[in-house]
Amino acid sequence: MKSAVVIGRIMATRKVESLTGVKLLLLRRTGWDGTPMKEVLVAADAVGAGAGEHVFFVEARDASIAVQTNPPIDAAIVGIIDGADFESGY
Repeated sequence: MKSAVVIGRIMATRKVESLTGVKLLLLRRTGWDGTPMKEVLVAADAVGAGAGEHVFFVEARDASIAVQTNPPIDAAIVGIIDGADFESGY
């Protein structure tokens, strides 16, 4: 799993049938400490995330499994991060 922040939403009038009803969000990758990275990607939302929320997502085959209709996707949001606790030494 990787972390990101939701920075926008993608709207598509035409898409494969298995994506009908699936919300597509624009993510900016972050480190687990919240530090923004350059990478931006589109992910299917499996948990109801919204703008500005910190989320974790999966890629590749795991992404397709995360969405009930098994659409052809490369990334899926599978959780919303409420907080992270880092212990020294890790």
